[in-house]
Order: sequence, then C-alpha cells, then structure tokens
Amino acid sequence: MDINVRLEEEKDYRRVEEITRAAFGYSDRIKRGQIDCPYEQWMVHELRRRDGIMALSLVAELENGIIVGHIICSDAVVKKETQELPVLNFGPLSVLPEYQRKGVGKRLVQAMIEQAKRLDYGAILFFGRPEYYPQFGFKQAVFYGISDSEGYNYPAFMAMELKEGYLKDFRGGKYFESDIYNDELNRETVRAFDKVFILDK
Repeated sequence: MDINVRLEEEKDYRRVEEITRAAFGYSDRIKRGQIDCPYEQWMVHELRRRDGIMALSLVAELENGIIVGHIICSDAVVKKETQELPVLNFGPLSVLPEYQRKGVGKRLVQAMIEQAKRLDYGAILFFGRPEYYPQFGFKQAVFYGISDSEGYNYPAFMAMELKEGYLKDFRGGKYFESDIYNDELNRETVRAFDKVFILDK
C-alpha cells in the first residue's frame, strides 16, 4: 500500500478530527460507558491554536488523496532546578481502524522523526505504548534520568534523543507537556466542543 505523508493543511482539519475520533473507538467506548465524551479529536483541534507545531502536523494519504492517518507534535520542556530544556512531545497518533496494522502509523512516526531532525529539535518525550515505540529508537525515559512532572517513571514514559547527548545535562529533570493533555482540567471544554461535533457517517 502506497502512503504519502505530507503536512496537514487547513482543508484537512475536519477530516483529521473525524479520523482521530474513529481511531480511538469513541462510538463503542461511549456505548459501553467507558467515556462520557470524546477527547483526542478536541486535543488535535486545540493544539492547532496553541502549543502544537504545525510543521510537525502530518497526514498520511492514499494514492487517491484520501487521508487515513495523522500525527502532531507540541512543545514541551524538561525542567531541572532553574533550567529548562525545550523538547518535543507527540500525539495523538491516529489511524482509521480499517488501516491500522498496515504500516500507516509506522510511516507517520518515521516521517515525524525525520522532520523533527530536519527542524533541529533535540529530543522527543511522550507517553505511549511501550511494546510499540522502541522499534523507532525510543527508550524508557528513566534511561536518560528523566521523570514525569510528578517525579515518576514507568514503561509508557519514553524518550529519544535526536541529537546525541542532548539530555545528558538534565538527568534528574522532570518533564512538562502542554496542559491540553490534562483531560480532567479540560473536561468541560471538551464536552462543549463535542456538542457541536457531529461525526459524518
């Protein structure tokens, strides 16, 4: 399957939000009572307004131009005492369910890493599936001596240096991402957004 990865454009916004909603299985999860409203597609919507890096907002499209996946990055920092080190966070990574496990997500992650290097970023830290992301070169963040904002480490907290030694002086530092990723903080805003979001059938 041929996949073209390119920058997201304004004309793609609605399609990307629909893909994100579908990718995270909202219809089924709402029916099962696991969530009360969608979240990730609001996150993508909001990242475009603040904290998101549009030069690292990428879509995957088929030969016919239909978009089937998306990835976006945002600004984050590692703090140690009075110092701050800029790093990247990424996510959500979204692929339509019928195109999952077909290499679309892999292609998006690889393209994102390549683009981040071209843009001279030094490292990526994020929370994701520890069984999936090591294939791209990610390691548990504890390898670099960095914890989350509350001082914890666990397999899902991962990191990758894009420049060798970029994180070495921040061992003992803590990672802080955009508050967009705090679902409790943004829950009411998300509910309001979802009221006007109608998934196209």
